[in-house]
Amino acid sequence: MSYKPWRIVFVLMGVAGILAGCRTASEHHQSLPSTKEREMTVGIVQKEIRVGMSGAEVAGALGSPNIVTRDGEGQEAWVYDKVASEVAYSYDRGGVAGGAAGGLAGAVAPYGLVLGGVGGSYSGGAGAASSTQRTLTVVIRFDKNSKVASFSYHASKF
Repeated sequence: MSYKPWRIVFVLMGVAGILAGCRTASEHHQSLPSTKEREMTVGIVQKEIRVGMSGAEVAGALGSPNIVTRDGEGQEAWVYDKVASEVAYSYDRGGVAGGAAGGLAGAVAPYGLVLGGVGGSYSGGAGAASSTQRTLTVVIRFDKNSKVASFSYHASKF
């Protein structure tokens, strides 16, 4: 049997193709488009909000509040109540197929052509799903000059 380097290259390319198609749920999740630019996080609140800011500065940093209230003394409070749900699905399907064929004519089969073939394949799939819920509530209280007097926040993830 003679050495055929192209056969080894063909087999290695097939194996590399099969392995390249297999990704975990975590890898799929990391490839999802990011919405970080639009998210409100505790870090953004801690970084952007300061006592003494105006309402316009707060709105520029966090956007419009969900709720605006006034206490008994007429002081305004803004409430940001954010809920985020994230669901990630991952499914991979892979397969292997192969075949061989041969033919003889004339000397072995003088009365006709004899052809033969062998083939086979395997395919399978696996999947996963995950779901995460996050909440963030931010309360900003303003003083009589409409400047931030205090702020508080609560975050949860489940």
